[in-house]
Amino acid sequence: MIGRHVFYEGRVQGVGFRWTTKNLARCYEVTGTVRNLPDGRVELLVSGEVDEVEAFLEAIAESDLKAHIRKVDTHAIAPLSVSGFEIAN
Repeated sequence: MIGRHVFYEGRVQGVGFRWTTKNLARCYEVTGTVRNLPDGRVELLVSGEVDEVEAFLEAIAESDLKAHIRKVDTHAIAPLSVSGFEIAN
């Protein structure tokens, strides 16, 4: 199990980023949260098996969202102790 803390920058708020990310998560065995930050970025916390997390992050990068993403900053973290994948406030 691995965890990733990812920040997306660009025009990532108001374009369905969180909703799309949550829907993509359904296709992978991952858990986590996605939320808008006050500074205009989107924050993603995700955990799962290495292949699942990497495939999920690649799916985000290759989705329709890619036109809105200017920068991605990814950090390794300990796996999360949450179940499911949710949009956080």
